[in-house]
Amino acid sequence: MSIRPDPPLELFFTLALPLGFILAGLVAHAVLLRILRLMAKRQGEEFWVVALNLVKGPTGFAAALLGLDIGLAGIDVQALALPVNIIDLAHKLHALAWITVFAWAVLASGGILAQWFQRSNDILSDDNLRARKIITQVRMFRRVFSVIVLVVSLAATLMVFDVTRNIGASVLASAGIAGAVAGLSAQKFLSTIFAGMQIAITQPIRLDDVVVVEGEWGRVEEITLTYVVVRIWDQRRLVVPVMYFLDKPIQNWTRSSAEILGSVFLCVDYRAPVAELRSELERLCREEAGELWDGRVCGLQVTDSGPATVTLRALVSSAGSSRNWDLRCLVRERLVCYIQEKHPDILPLTRISFDKSGPEESKEMNDG
Repeated sequence: MSIRPDPPLELFFTLALPLGFILAGLVAHAVLLRILRLMAKRQGEEFWVVALNLVKGPTGFAAALLGLDIGLAGIDVQALALPVNIIDLAHKLHALAWITVFAWAVLASGGILAQWFQRSNDILSDDNLRARKIITQVRMFRRVFSVIVLVVSLAATLMVFDVTRNIGASVLASAGIAGAVAGLSAQKFLSTIFAGMQIAITQPIRLDDVVVVEGEWGRVEEITLTYVVVRIWDQRRLVVPVMYFLDKPIQNWTRSSAEILGSVFLCVDYRAPVAELRSELERLCREEAGELWDGRVCGLQVTDSGPATVTLRALVSSAGSSRNWDLRCLVRERLVCYIQEKHPDILPLTRISFDKSGPEESKEMNDG
């Protein structure tokens, strides 16, 4: 005669098998992850270390669920005599867990792909036009991809429960005017999302572009689906809706190239030796400017003449706007110092003409 254990004890021994497989799956995952991480560090591949950190969570969760499935495969669930509603709830929770794993894994894969593109395209280099194009598109499409994955996952989650599915069907069937109102309310939001996608595709602006927005000079620091962050030169941040860049004109100084021309204006007397000042400007660019001048343009021209002064424009070129700003400041300072030291007489003067009439005429004027 065999002695049958108590139902709670029998349930414990039955669940011990899947729990053991879950623990074995987690241990195997941890060991494999550690081996792969050590191999990546030994080869100096920082990218793979980052990738392993991104997939650590979803793969660990998947290993535990896989162990649970293997353990449950050797159990006769009907022999446990569990209530039907408990078994049904367990199946639904199991489905939700796998949905979470797949969504998490897909998002992690998108993050790995984005990291690979960022690693392959250095945005910090001087000639970074191609890198800025690619990284801008990658970041924008990653955000769109994440939203799509989350929406699909939420839909799959709602489809698991019959009650939620019925409520959703009832809401869709009886939407009517409420649906139209909701559509009108979401119209601006949807147009903003599409505007963000349009910027990602057509790219009127890109990451690290030098732009002038609302009279402020700065660099594009972040582009999202709804707004753009511009880092202004004095470290302020200007947050602008994406619709602004499609509806209003902006200045983009790095649209096709980072190369730029800069002007320095000087007002001097008509006696100024223009040829000598032009030679001094060329010497400044060759000998003192260093990397600030890219060797393309260096010239001095008389651009205007007024009643008392003439206007000289020094035109210089640089590989980027930041360097050009420093170059213009250098040229302005050196030319002013040169004029003060070599030709102080050509500084702007105010001339006054006196009447040269004789003493008799002056006396008549005084008598008058």
